[in-house]
Amino acid sequence: ADESSGYESESAGGERAAAAGGTRGRQRRARTAFTSEQVCRLEKTFQRQKYLGASERRKLAAALQLSEMQIKTWFQNRRMKLKRQI
Repeated sequence: ADESSGYESESAGGERAAAAGGTRGRQRRARTAFTSEQVCRLEKTFQRQKYLGASERRKLAAALQLSEMQIKTWFQNRRMKLKRQI
């Protein structure tokens, strides 16, 4: 069950160019496949608060067995999705 709001992205333009060019630069990080339980918990948390503090992010990351960077990126992407919908 793919969820449209659960993905990891990298925003560095140089990496996109490197990926298109082939072997130059760092390889992009693989897309994170969030489980439906993780997405459900992330969405519930997002409904309560659009921004997480460091301690909240740490707790959520531990509870969902994800990295803090994955949580941070998910929330950034989710806020952008909400902005596009509005």
